[in-house]
Amino acid sequence: MGSSGASAEQNSKHNGQQSSLVVVGLSGGVDSAVTALRLIRAGYRVAGLFMKNWEDDDTLFRCSAAEDLAAAQEVAEHLGIPLYRVNFAAQYKARVFNHALAELRNGRTPNPDILCNRHIKFDLFLRHALEEIGGDYIATGHYARLAKEQLEDGPQLMRGIDRTKDQSYFLAAINPDTLAKTLFPLGSSTKEQVRAEAREARLPNSERADSTGICFIGERDFSAFMQRYIEPNPGPILTAEGEHVGEHQGLAFYTLGQRRGLGIGGQDSHASAPWYVAAKDSTKNALIVVQGHDHPYLLSRAVVSEPVSWLSSPPPQGTTLEAQIRYRQQGQSGQIEYHGDGSVTFYFQTPQRAATPGQHLVIYSGERCLGGAAIKGTLRWDQETKPTRPQRTTEAV
Repeated sequence: MGSSGASAEQNSKHNGQQSSLVVVGLSGGVDSAVTALRLIRAGYRVAGLFMKNWEDDDTLFRCSAAEDLAAAQEVAEHLGIPLYRVNFAAQYKARVFNHALAELRNGRTPNPDILCNRHIKFDLFLRHALEEIGGDYIATGHYARLAKEQLEDGPQLMRGIDRTKDQSYFLAAINPDTLAKTLFPLGSSTKEQVRAEAREARLPNSERADSTGICFIGERDFSAFMQRYIEPNPGPILTAEGEHVGEHQGLAFYTLGQRRGLGIGGQDSHASAPWYVAAKDSTKNALIVVQGHDHPYLLSRAVVSEPVSWLSSPPPQGTTLEAQIRYRQQGQSGQIEYHGDGSVTFYFQTPQRAATPGQHLVIYSGERCLGGAAIKGTLRWDQETKPTRPQRTTEAV
């Protein structure tokens, strides 16, 4: 078990400061529990901080906040560390949830987890841990790493060793200054190793299932949940050629590439192949659909971003890099083009399916995460003209 302590130290640039107090985001899950365990074994003083970021104000959906807190308390007692509590529900609603609602109403598909990391975990949580609890650092159970050598830009965010769990994608928009006060003890381990370590240490939550829900909202039926906040706005479902083939309930409830739940019955004039959402035309309140998993309307040669949040100095234009347009996607090679407003166009070497406005473009150089931004628009693979300005891209067919 000595290797667990080494893992924590390898992710820290402060190996001589084991007397430092590290405040761990203790969520009740096994990852944060092992994070705290490894830091204790590495010699740090450790405290847990449980965040409540969503008020349990409904009875229609199961919310696990009470169960999560109980699990976090059991872990803290088992490890002999104090557990603090903080409620950021009002700030979460203002900074994350309301923004997500606005994006959905505008026909885009936001990523609340990225917003939550930027505005809550690596802002409010960090400041509370340092200023109110007196911590020297924070630590989270993210599967990500920090570069051992500090470059002139400061600590560098790296992919987690376990590519199936690598969570650097969700950290791409945080303030880079926060990395100097952050530890990622799990980044050099696989999920299987973490689970085995929890069992060996007899952590009370060692067999607890992983959470897969939206950040702090939980594991709910997303469409049903959002219908409580967004009014249905029915409109036509159209083919790319403009043929009416059905009715949708509101553009906010669909995402690009979606196949299920379209309600398109048999069409005498069309083959029996599945239909997929290819675009949203907000001017017509129309959902555009096509047949075929790899229809040209679903494929993009490039995406244009909002202004990028850089974690390190931007590389020269034309540098071959990798990027992801969704979590757990393999890095896709391409080149970057900069624009005066801070946005970029990323040109991919191979077609990208269902690049979705509102989701994040995250840029990598090898294992290093350089930064990211929300996708503003796309250039279809069958469009030959290379855009010179972001305005020439479009969200609709």
